[in-house]
Amino acid sequence: MTKAELIAQIADKSESSKTMAGETLDILLDIIKSELAAGNKLTLTGFGTFSVSERNERTGRNPQTGAEIKIAACKVAKFKPGKDLKNAVK
Repeated sequence: MTKAELIAQIADKSESSKTMAGETLDILLDIIKSELAAGNKLTLTGFGTFSVSERNERTGRNPQTGAEIKIAACKVAKFKPGKDLKNAVK
């Protein structure tokens, strides 16, 4: 499903315009991004939890040459599904 298809479904189910649904989705995504950028955790009960995790610096290999390379430490976004979402996917 694409973002446009998701917006169309939101608009249909909420009986609103696609423009309004698109703006609402953009606001939701902006809030999630800003919370994660601030290092906070965001929990949507039943759906799941968005959080930030830090990865340590590590050694990897260049697949073409086999040479060792250092992979820098970084922060990554994580998502842990909630119970309702897990049950819906079964």
